[in-house]
Amino acid sequence: MRTKPYFIPIAVMMLLCSLWAQADHLEELVVTASQNTRTIDVADELLISSDLAQLLKKAPGGNVNTNGPLTGIPQYRGMFGSRIAVSMDGTHLAPSGPNWMDPPMSYAVGGQLESLKIYRGIVPVSVAQESIGGAIDVKSIEGEFSKEEEFAIGGRLMSNVQSVNDAYHLESAVYASNKHNRVRIAAMTEKGDDAEFPNGKIRPTEYERQRYDLGYGFRTGNHTAQLSYGYNDTGDSGTPALPTDIETIKGDLYSLRYNFDRNEVVNITVALFSSNLDHTMTNYLLREAPATSQWRRISASSDNMGFKLMTTVFDTMGSSTFGFDGFNAKHDADVDNPNNPMFFIETFNHAKREVLGAFFERTENFNTHWSGEFGIRFNRVEMDANEVNATPSMMMPAAASLRDAFNNAKLRQVDNNLDLAAKAWFQSTNHTKWYLGVAQKNRSPSYQERYLWLPLQATAGLADGYTYTGTVALNPEVSRQIESGLNYSSDTLTLSPRIFYSKVKDFIQGTKSEDPAAIAFVRMMNAQNGTNNPDPLQFSNVDAELYGFDMDWFWHLSQQWSASGLINYVRGERDDSSDDNLYRIAPPNATVRLTYTAPAWTATLEAVGYAKQDNVSAVNDEQESSSYGLINLNATWDATKNLQLAAGVDNVLDKRYEAHLGGYNRAINPDIALGARLPSSGTNIFARVMYRF
Repeated sequence: MRTKPYFIPIAVMMLLCSLWAQADHLEELVVTASQNTRTIDVADELLISSDLAQLLKKAPGGNVNTNGPLTGIPQYRGMFGSRIAVSMDGTHLAPSGPNWMDPPMSYAVGGQLESLKIYRGIVPVSVAQESIGGAIDVKSIEGEFSKEEEFAIGGRLMSNVQSVNDAYHLESAVYASNKHNRVRIAAMTEKGDDAEFPNGKIRPTEYERQRYDLGYGFRTGNHTAQLSYGYNDTGDSGTPALPTDIETIKGDLYSLRYNFDRNEVVNITVALFSSNLDHTMTNYLLREAPATSQWRRISASSDNMGFKLMTTVFDTMGSSTFGFDGFNAKHDADVDNPNNPMFFIETFNHAKREVLGAFFERTENFNTHWSGEFGIRFNRVEMDANEVNATPSMMMPAAASLRDAFNNAKLRQVDNNLDLAAKAWFQSTNHTKWYLGVAQKNRSPSYQERYLWLPLQATAGLADGYTYTGTVALNPEVSRQIESGLNYSSDTLTLSPRIFYSKVKDFIQGTKSEDPAAIAFVRMMNAQNGTNNPDPLQFSNVDAELYGFDMDWFWHLSQQWSASGLINYVRGERDDSSDDNLYRIAPPNATVRLTYTAPAWTATLEAVGYAKQDNVSAVNDEQESSSYGLINLNATWDATKNLQLAAGVDNVLDKRYEAHLGGYNRAINPDIALGARLPSSGTNIFARVMYRF
């Protein structure tokens, strides 16, 4: 293992922070904190983007991989995609698209949400089944039970507009409740055109989406039940970093939750949830169409069902939590050409993934100085798929060989994974609490990584331009993690630095394919279509490590003035015979905000800086990116008790820059070369009106 000189300055920084710190009161921030989480108040954060995942940039360690205006894939400390567990009100779903055009967070609509909770570092085993890279929980506004028998009605109307893409967002929510019942009805519509950058447009980045929600809750005594239904309808939406765009994403989301709560005695939670999602993608509607023989339409679907039963028992020393959970997802994806009824590819045929888990977790207050958390989880992951076929397999020996090898393989695979987590806190003074955590976390392969049988770009949004094949017999990833830091708080300054290290055995990523049939297929398709695609990659097990430092801080300068910010550094490397970096890792970055707060209004000046990223993946042919800095401004005004007005300017100086996580251009565009890094948006003037009643 190579020596990591970066830990020396990081350790020195932490020591200096602990000696200098004199801080307090993160509740004065939009991002509030506990020793385990960061919670972002969605309404107060003034979210204008249609992509809720952009809020992750407000939390230490967080970032987002962007392939289009609605397709933000969470990244946390260098890991992204299915390595991060995302739940909405405690329930889960699996995206319908094999290229993650609809990542889980895309089903959460900002204006209908209360908060976004990011679990910092090692995730408690009770929170999620597979959380090797972190966990996020999105909480909806469901309304509050009142104390009266009579029903009271309230609600919220919100609208925002932005200049960079002539976008608008409209939504409304109505709540009716008494002491036993609560009802919620909500609707949202939004639309935007292609986004502008200095001297051009990013095509295609138009989008349109509607969302409708219904909810009913019942409470009596210590018992609460909540039934929720959501319908998502996404229309034509661009994804210029991917080979196709969104034509439709439609689906139903259901959940039923029950909670029994005897305060400080016992808490029991039961949740049942499911979703049915359908998705269509094309390469000819929103972008310049290729020759008709190369038109592609992909129809995909996912059916998801899950449950969770969890009990927490409290005692004088802490609490014990135990439970069971399960999640089952089935995926189908077919490719056709509307100009050629004879052409088809069964990309995934009933690819199934089922996880059944059991867990136990204990929190303990040993004395006035020491506390701890210990957890163990066992997951059984069972995967299977049906046989596949395709037109190329009937005409090309290489494709026939790939089909037959897949259909004759042992497609049913079972993994038995054991997660362990231990955390300890030491309260050394009234202001300082030290932290140390260690864990073993597992993740079994995704269905794309196991069952992608023909070289295609159905890679859960990797967006590196390579075609991939899967490996049925992949091993699960096993990460051994350690992190340490402190939480420091006094009357004027709060900060929370952390260093972390993760050694990942059997990390899953693409490596150069050694399958002659896969290589021959890609080369034959190049000759047939006049393309120049590189030889394919194959999902394989390698060894890797990720390490770094992150911190958030808040400084109360005076009664009106405050400053806050973030510092993030993460490094991802192969840790085997290959001297290579991991793909699509966020560069070092920092944010500083200066805020003035008056009785009725607040204004913030924000500076954001990203370093260059030259630690790039050779196997993915990843391009380096340059450093950049941005200035943003925003303000809110409580015009009345019920009416709030807000406005701001992002990228005030109209800086042209290419975010490292923004992907490469895959659509013909006179303003951006094919294969070039996609630029980010130019100056964006925005405004929001919110009325509560």
